[in-house]
Order: sequence, then C-alpha cells, then structure tokens
Amino acid sequence: MDELQQIWKRHAYVMRASTAFLYGIVVSVAMNFFWTPGHIYSSGITGLAQLLATISKNNSLPLTTAFWLFALNVPLFGVAWKQIGHRFSVFTFLAVIFSSIMIKVMHPINLTSDPIICAIFGGAVNGFGTGLALKNGISTGGLDILGLVIKKHTGKSIGTINMIFNGFIVLAAGFMFGWPYAFYSALGLFVNAKVMDMVYTRQKKMQVMIVTSSPNSVIESIQTRLRRGVTIVHGAEGAYKHDAKTILFTIISRYEQPELERAMQEADPHAFVSIAENVHIMGHFYEPDL
Repeated sequence: MDELQQIWKRHAYVMRASTAFLYGIVVSVAMNFFWTPGHIYSSGITGLAQLLATISKNNSLPLTTAFWLFALNVPLFGVAWKQIGHRFSVFTFLAVIFSSIMIKVMHPINLTSDPIICAIFGGAVNGFGTGLALKNGISTGGLDILGLVIKKHTGKSIGTINMIFNGFIVLAAGFMFGWPYAFYSALGLFVNAKVMDMVYTRQKKMQVMIVTSSPNSVIESIQTRLRRGVTIVHGAEGAYKHDAKTILFTIISRYEQPELERAMQEADPHAFVSIAENVHIMGHFYEPDL
C-alpha cells in the first residue's frame, strides 16, 4: 500500500510539473501572439510586468516582460514558502520560471494586430492555461499567492483588491496606448475570467440531495471517495409505492461531480439525485491542501 502511494505521489508530481511547463507555453502564446501585438494588458502581476516593460523601453537598459514577471514574483515565493507550503511554492516557482523562459524564447508570430481579436483570443488562451494550472493544483504566482495567504489568515477573499489592481492595469493601458485600449484590455480580462471559470471547476459548489433506500452504503461510498460530510433526514416516504426512504444532503465542488456519480453507481444506482449549482457556503467546507 505504501509503495502504491509513493507511485501515485510521483505520478502527481510529474503531472503538476508537466502542467507548469504547459502553462508556460500557453501564457507565452497569449503574450507574444496576441497581447503584445494588440497592445493589450493582462491581469494581475503579469499585467504589471507588461506595464513596467513598456515604461522601461525608453531607458538605456530596457527590461523585458519576462524579466519583470520573474522579478515581481520572487518576494512572493518567500511568502508562499513560509505561509502556504513548500510543495505549493515549488510548483508555483516552476510555473513562473517556465512562463518567463517561454515568453523570452518563443518568437512571436504576427497573426494580427487587431486589438479586439487580440483581446478576445489572448484572454481565452491565457484563461485556459490558468484554469488548467489551478485545476491540477498549482498556482501561477502573483495575486494567487496573496489571495491564499489572506484567505488562510482571515477567511476572506481578495476580490476587491483584485478588482482595484486590475482597474489600475486597465487605466495604464489607456494612458500608454490610448483610451480605446483600456476598453480592449477590460474585454480581455473579462474573457480571461470566463474561460478560466469554465476550465477550473474546483471552486464551484453544488448542493446534492439524494433520496435512497440504502443510506448506509451511500454514505460510506461518498465519504470514502469524496471526504464530504452528509446530513441525514429520516422518515421520508415515496409517494408512488409508499416505501420508506432516507434523504441525504451534502455539498461538493463541481470538480467532484464525476466522483459522486461513480460513488452513487457503486452504492445505489437506483437512487434519486438532485444537484443544484451556485451554492453559497457558510460554515466549514473541506478544501484539500495545495
């Protein structure tokens, strides 16, 4: 059993490292093929790195976006190492270093300089890469680290800080390239967020109601596969045959839905299952360690 766990851990590490490398390629495509030709700024630290690179172009020693992306993340690595975890920090470092290298070495292809096309496709490509990274348990650095640290200590998200920071990036695009580019950058941020939400489903909560005649086996299967608590409502009755039923309630993430389906198929394939999305959670909800 210990040997199998070691094999699984090595497999998980290889998957995360491969995802970090793939993210580096994807963000470099978004940067070099769409954002830079279209004068579009990204969100967060990446957008700030673009801004600093634009400002330093007129200096005697111009510094690239790749350099600033790595330099701005260096102090955040130290925060992540102390506050979040060593494994998280290592894979975050890999994601940032791969993206910095790929942005530097991947030569851009002049597909188009149309700002609307660049905003939409750059945002979509980057959103896919970021969502894929988060889905596989790695961070892309920057504001992700600050968000996790603040959430760990206060339980609150940094949504407002994120909005203010990205608002600053949009205004910078307007000052640098003209105000229409501020709107183009805002469009790119919107597309990026929507595509990222489509790919990364771990943060989306779903309420599950199960009507079953075999509550014990269903509970055991769910708790074994998903590590989720279950609330039991006894004394339910089916209206058609008037047979005894038990109602079970639990909350899962959308990422866990396939595992729930397998658990139900294993425990009670004839159970009635209702799933509702967009659940607001108050109280403890288990989040796996990063």
